[in-house]
Amino acid sequence: MCHDFLNDAKFFQFLFEVDRSIASEVQETGCPCGGVLHSARYPRKPRGPRHVLSDAYDTRLSFCCAQEGCRRRTTPPSVRFLGRKVYLGTMVILITAMQHGLSPKRRRLLMEQFDISPQTFFRWQAWWREAFPASRCWQAIRGQFMPPLDDGAFPGTLLGRLRGHDLKQRMFRFLLLLSPISTTSWSGSLSYRIDPQKM
Repeated sequence: MCHDFLNDAKFFQFLFEVDRSIASEVQETGCPCGGVLHSARYPRKPRGPRHVLSDAYDTRLSFCCAQEGCRRRTTPPSVRFLGRKVYLGTMVILITAMQHGLSPKRRRLLMEQFDISPQTFFRWQAWWREAFPASRCWQAIRGQFMPPLDDGAFPGTLLGRLRGHDLKQRMFRFLLLLSPISTTSWSGSLSYRIDPQKM
């Protein structure tokens, strides 16, 4: 099931389209100084299922203020990239969430297939156990989940609680929830709405 999901080129293209919509909304809002935001993409070399990713995954959508004296960079939230992590957000969620449902052999094969070192996997586990529960992102949304989620079982408990008729919809909703973590240069609010029919 995980293998099929990570080979779905349409899903990863959908995530790019979402990022592009979010970026358009951020660009229209403009810079806090009142200046116009111009495209200033920067290169990314994400690790993950490269064989299903388009060239759009080679850059991160970002902007630079055109106002002389400001030139502030504004990087919109992303559902593709999880901050500075080199692996795609989908990988960080899915592989870690599956840790309890995989045999050691199956986990080892997945980690080999996507070139994930044991150290990287342990760092992801530590991030979910320590950094994510303490993040402003989680503190802002945790009240939406009743009964409360077990912080020690992230990300599996959160992925399991999200609504969606399949794993792709639940994963997308998870990535959208995490999108504020993906940037430190923008802290506004989005009016972007989910249309599951486009997935």
